[in-house]
Amino acid sequence: MLLDLLSGADVGLVDTIVYILSAVAVIFLTMPVHEFAHAFAAYKLGDQTQKYAGRLTLNPFAHIDWFGALCILLAGFGWAKPVQVNPYYFKKHKRDMAITAFAGPLANLIVAFICIFAYNFLAFVYYTIGFSLIAYVAMFFDYIALINISLAVFNLIPVPPLDGSKILAIVLPDRLYYKLMQYERYIYFAVMILIFTGALDTPIYVARNYVYGLFNGIASLPFNLLM
Repeated sequence: MLLDLLSGADVGLVDTIVYILSAVAVIFLTMPVHEFAHAFAAYKLGDQTQKYAGRLTLNPFAHIDWFGALCILLAGFGWAKPVQVNPYYFKKHKRDMAITAFAGPLANLIVAFICIFAYNFLAFVYYTIGFSLIAYVAMFFDYIALINISLAVFNLIPVPPLDGSKILAIVLPDRLYYKLMQYERYIYFAVMILIFTGALDTPIYVARNYVYGLFNGIASLPFNLLM
């Protein structure tokens, strides 16, 4: 949204303000949920590293990466400080690492579904009573849902250091996986370049829109029956 505005695209002022408020809400409210989900899953699987590192909390300032937050504002997807996990404490290293990794994107998807349900509820109320402020609040929840789905899709890309790479470890042979991890730093910079050149926009938006359509179809069912 902000990249569209900066590029001179015809984006409404109200839309831009609502988007910025939504992005800020994601940075300070839902990104901590994402990281807490990682920490909580690891903790439940036997790793207490996150507890002693102060990451087993919903306090946003324990999780915020300001550069990743800027990416959320500009591109609609980004990251927080990664939760450090010590697989030594896991009973089944690959499985438990994958569960811990998936917990973050799953949290984003749950938040997204809740926000889509709220959007549909507010849209129903708006069409019933016609109070314009409700439409803007509905838009606020809609943007939060879209950003959260984008975050989930982005984090599930199976390249290091993203969560998807830990899930990929289940199916890759150890030798091949460790070989891939040797290039984690270089892959990270390559991902950054892809983000800022917009090369990831189309695949992420296609996946995001598919998930959004699925969630919206489910969340809108009760309200469609009432109309």
